[in-house]
Amino acid sequence: MKTAFAAASLAALLTAPMTVADAFAEPAEYEFDKNHTTIRASWVHLGFSRQALHFTDYEGVLLLDFEEPENSTVDVTFTLPEGLWAGANQERFIAHLNSDDFFLTAEYPQARFVATAFETEDGQTGTMTGDLTIRGITNPVTLEVELNKRAPHPFSEVPTAGFSARGTVLRSDWNMGYAAPAVSDEVEIYIETELSLVTDEDGAEGADE
Repeated sequence: MKTAFAAASLAALLTAPMTVADAFAEPAEYEFDKNHTTIRASWVHLGFSRQALHFTDYEGVLLLDFEEPENSTVDVTFTLPEGLWAGANQERFIAHLNSDDFFLTAEYPQARFVATAFETEDGQTGTMTGDLTIRGITNPVTLEVELNKRAPHPFSEVPTAGFSARGTVLRSDWNMGYAAPAVSDEVEIYIETELSLVTDEDGAEGADE
């Protein structure tokens, strides 16, 4: 199950015109608006349904350069034991995910995604490739990324960028192939995120609504 998610992370990618161009013209520090960020992995269960897992505990170093994406830094760490959520009444399932069959969080309580390359031709869509480490195993992951909007936030005036990202991984690449192929080895990654420019002003992190 992959968290490259990274999320979110994604942002470092793209170039797009904006009225407050100076705020986006060079590498700058951004942070996740966690009220408006979702990082989700989805798979097929026995052919009957598609199930999902959300990653809720993460922190990132997001230094974004929208003019020269290759100068950006995206480095996201996920804390897993308490940061896995699959809905109400799923305690048994979450315990299984933390076991040796999957994330083995007793030995590897964190996963990490570090971006290594960004590509875009139109400044609106592109790819972000990075190294995803789970259970001490590192594999490359590529996410398709789309810049949804880049503008001052209407509630705070803080420069904000919103992204969607999608990718596919094989969980067996991280020694998490339990019950495959009955439960699909292929896992789809979905990321929706809003990133806010970090400023020194009080209360300027991003909107709460």
